[in-house]
Amino acid sequence: MLYDFLAWLQKDHPFWLGLIRVLLLVLPLLILVPGMIWWERRLLSWMQDRIGPNRTGTLIFSDKFAIKGLRGKKIPFAGLLQPIADGLKLFLKEDITPRTVDRVIYFTAPWVALFPAFAVGGTLPWGPTEGFYGFLTPVADIEIGILYVLAISSLGAYGVVLAGYASNNKYSLMGGLRASAQLISYELAMGMSLASIVLATGSLRMSEMVKVQEEALWGIPGLEAVQNWFIFTPFGFLAAVVFLVAIIAETNRAPFDLPEAENELIAGYHTEYSSMKFAVFFMGEYAATFLLSGVFAVVFLGGHNLMPFNWSELALQYPGASSFFNFMESANYWLAPVGFLAKCTAGLTFFIWLRATLPRLRYDQLMSLGWKTLLPIAVANFIIVGMWIVGTKLYGVWAGWGIFLLAAALAGILYMNIVSAAKKAKNFGSRKVELVSESAPSRRVLLVDPGKN
Repeated sequence: MLYDFLAWLQKDHPFWLGLIRVLLLVLPLLILVPGMIWWERRLLSWMQDRIGPNRTGTLIFSDKFAIKGLRGKKIPFAGLLQPIADGLKLFLKEDITPRTVDRVIYFTAPWVALFPAFAVGGTLPWGPTEGFYGFLTPVADIEIGILYVLAISSLGAYGVVLAGYASNNKYSLMGGLRASAQLISYELAMGMSLASIVLATGSLRMSEMVKVQEEALWGIPGLEAVQNWFIFTPFGFLAAVVFLVAIIAETNRAPFDLPEAENELIAGYHTEYSSMKFAVFFMGEYAATFLLSGVFAVVFLGGHNLMPFNWSELALQYPGASSFFNFMESANYWLAPVGFLAKCTAGLTFFIWLRATLPRLRYDQLMSLGWKTLLPIAVANFIIVGMWIVGTKLYGVWAGWGIFLLAAALAGILYMNIVSAAKKAKNFGSRKVELVSESAPSRRVLLVDPGKN
């Protein structure tokens, strides 16, 4: 009945079906944001051996309560209502706008920072694109899916830059400028890492990337029962590491939270923001973190598939257990949204784990990581993937992987030699200066060129 209704909407009323798709994206995401905030605070408290949010929402029955068993009883909610209380506080808090700000840009910047997250989510297939779920996801299965994600996600930096510029505050301006410099340093590496997957897939469409990952592992005949998630391939694993580091910087999360470094810039680009405008920035950050984790899941972790197995192929190979495998195939289809949300939550958990583990990088360390490490690795990976594709088409699967491993080994040796030569040149150019005091000749101070360290 519901299937027929959705088919009728798709045929005669595509606008209303599009509206349903948008609501299925926006409403759950807005509901999940408070849960993400609670999960981060709770997980950080566990990792740092603290109690965390545990007071707000505790239900306490008085001694005069009518039901005898509940008199004087306390029912804790583990701080689950804390994000709701914070939201109410921000909503009711006095909204202060400094007199010297550029009012148009000042009020526009938070929404510019929030928009890209929802726009990126519109291309994510959170379920199969055939059958019942095909009517509901994605919002738009566009041909240039990955290029669209790169273009829209980079727009988030505009909100940060505009907020820093419009605030008329030097600390806010420095935070905005840091965001723009970060954008250049890691966006190239992010694009090249995804280009390797596009080259291996032969398509920019994100739903097509999920289908390619459902093929035989490494393209080897006989391994059709195991899905070819790109995280399991050598080039895919390398691209995944580069992309993961890049999206951490994309969302200004620790250890790359330089635009809002509290110990350096007060609160960075949103120093002059209060009330709901301040909350919109954080809503955009958490939504972007969750949805970019979804992009990672689609590109590298098989998308909506719960496990990396082709259950129909296993049913053919093992007829005795075909009923179990057929059940798992059905569960893999109907529980696809659950699997996708679980992968997004795992990505968010990894972001929180990094925040609790690593200290904030210095500005020069971030630039060095982006330009000297991530970008060369991503470019080399792209070239090696091209050689693997040509070798596979000309000489077969095994020869293609042999060419891939040989090219990867040569690229690794070349990279290590370049790094070693750079270190030797740096040490050769270092200077040592010895200062001797006339009043105390025995006291000497050795100054070493900082470049050596």
